[in-house]
Amino acid sequence: MKPISRQTVDEVLQRLDIVDIGRTTIRQCVNVSHELEWISGEKFVHLEFGIPGMNACKVGLDAQKEALDNGAASVYPPSCGIHELKENGSRFIKAFVGVEISPEGIVPTVGSMQGCYNLLLECIQMNPEKDTVVYLNPGFPSHYVQAKVLGIKTRMFDLYDFRGDKFREKLEEVFRDGCVSAIVYSNPNNPSWVCLTEDELKSLGELCTKYDVIALEDMAYMCMDFRKDLSMPFLPPFQPTVARYTDNCVLMISASKIFSYAGERIAMVAISDKLYKREYLALRERYGIGRFGDNFSLTYLYVNSSSCSHSAQYAFAEMLGSAADGKYDFVGQMREYGRRAGKAKEIFLRHGFYIVYDKDLGEDVSDGFFFTIGYDGLTGSQLLLNLLRCGICAITLVATRSTREGIRVCVSLLNSEKDFSDLDERLGSFERLMMDENR
Repeated sequence: MKPISRQTVDEVLQRLDIVDIGRTTIRQCVNVSHELEWISGEKFVHLEFGIPGMNACKVGLDAQKEALDNGAASVYPPSCGIHELKENGSRFIKAFVGVEISPEGIVPTVGSMQGCYNLLLECIQMNPEKDTVVYLNPGFPSHYVQAKVLGIKTRMFDLYDFRGDKFREKLEEVFRDGCVSAIVYSNPNNPSWVCLTEDELKSLGELCTKYDVIALEDMAYMCMDFRKDLSMPFLPPFQPTVARYTDNCVLMISASKIFSYAGERIAMVAISDKLYKREYLALRERYGIGRFGDNFSLTYLYVNSSSCSHSAQYAFAEMLGSAADGKYDFVGQMREYGRRAGKAKEIFLRHGFYIVYDKDLGEDVSDGFFFTIGYDGLTGSQLLLNLLRCGICAITLVATRSTREGIRVCVSLLNSEKDFSDLDERLGSFERLMMDENR
């Protein structure tokens, strides 16, 4: 592919009202790439969007079709979720996370995006003295937008700089004044793919209890640390979680990645038994309902969307149950992302790039859904602009609130050998472009 001119890229950015490509959202980057595809007549290599790159789980599809045939489309679902989803969600968590959460605490949401948004709102309103949320960076860009939309005060730090004992010290520092209501993070981390250890999660759990902070744990990529086998239900090792160390926690588990069911926008939050029943005076005075769990489904979700798709709940319930029963190996399916990441990393490294977040407490970062790439002498914005000229789209690490320069690479849409061949060819064009501009 012949590189697109810088002038053409700048004109597209101006037309889309983008001032700084380094701070654009994922959807904005998608729009830029689509405009440039139309202008150049060339299909881009898409590394920006975390769309599942596999077919949706057939177990779920069959269950959803049956639910529709049985009339689910004409009936409002319960705001707290159908019985089957609550029961199977509880069993799934016991099977793969190794903790007990009662079916009562399993509540379906319109993706984890909606779950997190409403949890943030509830956490900020349940205690007027706690008005701040902490983020472990780098992170999912939309999480920060949620805080902006809600007008929530935030604190954040780059997890990579505070591992091991330093992690506990830093958490204590940001929690100490008593203003923090919640902490949001993903494990494995999006985008660095580093994984909090059980010791680090123990520190987090103990400090959440000490300072009365709610841990909102995003498990979008659960069991995708492929350095160990997390595929056997009800047998260790389990997915690491803060839920082993505190009752102040909510797990967010989406069907989008683990079951490739993104299009139906279905997820669940799993509220610990103690937190579900915990009474908050501020919530009772405001809404007439005091318990955390009841408020989440009967107040926040109800006025937000009145639950989520009835038929999709049946699909999710069946997938969760099949996985817990050992009939559907979702972890085995997801290992394909590890293979793609390993192959993509080799191509990037061969063309002079480096892995930004390369180590995980001394170990190499696992190959998985995301990894991070940098190029000497270029900021993330400069790197992305030049990659766009060569037909490659991604997002910068600045957009994930990283303190480092580079881009996030998502491997989900590298579906074929041609996709890898195109990536190799485009990165070759990038190398030549850099050589020409440095002469």
